Amino acid sequence: MSRPHDPIPNDLLFFASEEHPCSYLPGEDSVTLFADPKARMTPQLYSALSDLGFRRSGEYVYAPRCPRCHACLPVRLPVAAFKPDRSQRRNMAMNRDLAVRVLPARFNEAHFALYQRYIHSRHPDGSMATPDREQYNRFFSSSWSDTRYVEFSLDGQPLAVAVVDLLERGLSAVYTFFEPAEQGRGLGVFAVLWLIEEVKHRGLPYLYLGYLIHESPKMAYKARYRPLEVYRDGSWKPLD
Repeated sequence: MSRPHDPIPNDLLFFASEEHPCSYLPGEDSVTLFADPKARMTPQLYSALSDLGFRRSGEYVYAPRCPRCHACLPVRLPVAAFKPDRSQRRNMAMNRDLAVRVLPARFNEAHFALYQRYIHSRHPDGSMATPDREQYNRFFSSSWSDTRYVEFSLDGQPLAVAVVDLLERGLSAVYTFFEPAEQGRGLGVFAVLWLIEEVKHRGLPYLYLGYLIHESPKMAYKARYRPLEVYRDGSWKPLD
């Protein structure tokens, strides 16, 4: 039920997918809950749904609702309480030579070429193994979200791009891709650290990091950013 100041309409419908193999945990089946794709979505409504553990992929707003597995934990970082550890401080020092630009969510040929190299290197057998321009745009942007591309470059050459949604209470890290040849820089880590500082700079409380899955190496890295909060049983709580 909507609270008086909550922009989530009482008549917003949700639809559950059929069970399908989980992308992260072998042997598990997944069910995804979608907000009605025909409903009028806005950044304000999406912000409210993000505070209920939902995420965005293209035009779709979703959350896992698997009947037998609860491994996907929606997490966010209260940025005011974050203190980088020694490894994270080294990462910031290593990447201080990078230039950062916050750009509109428009197609960029250099970004797309970087994304292709990243996917071919990191996820050669995934559903995005042969991305085209239409698929790329459909995956990252939408007609209603307030999205930015944060570009990290060296001497004018993009080395990493973080796709970010602007929310009422923070930033949502949608996806980050980077130059495979520069893996030693820890560019994914640096992107998160930069976004933490950007949230602070904007005077907002949270960086939304999506789903933490302890059992999945691809998703377990989020536990390195503390103190995390997890959305569980209808409210945000400190992650044990």
